[in-house]
Amino acid sequence: MKITRSGGEASSRGPADYFTGHVRLDMPFEGSGGLAGATVTFEPGARTHWHTHPLGQTLLVTFGRGRVQRAGGAIEEIAPGDIVYVAPDERHWHGAAPDSAMTHIAIAEKKQGSAVTWLEPVSDADYRGEVAA
Repeated sequence: MKITRSGGEASSRGPADYFTGHVRLDMPFEGSGGLAGATVTFEPGARTHWHTHPLGQTLLVTFGRGRVQRAGGAIEEIAPGDIVYVAPDERHWHGAAPDSAMTHIAIAEKKQGSAVTWLEPVSDADYRGEVAA
């Protein structure tokens, strides 16, 4: 058994290579068998870049309001208590609503040492749900 105490590790900033806006990462963890995750807080308007997970991802929303979108799909609003499952290799992004911060616990399994493949940033137009003419 291993207990990681809340506040035992310093928060870190989400790197600009993977996030747009102010994002805080807390309590990163890795379990046996390649399970990995973290608590992620997005300030209003902040979001991940487009990305995929080789074995899928589960998001447990704990605070605020957010957005999630899979490639080719509509933007979906998410709120505390919502659980989002992203299928393996499904191209997607997630983040806060424009006027609200959002926190979720993100959990993914590693395949051959990697839990995520990062892609390009989500444009402001895509984040707003604007359809190109």
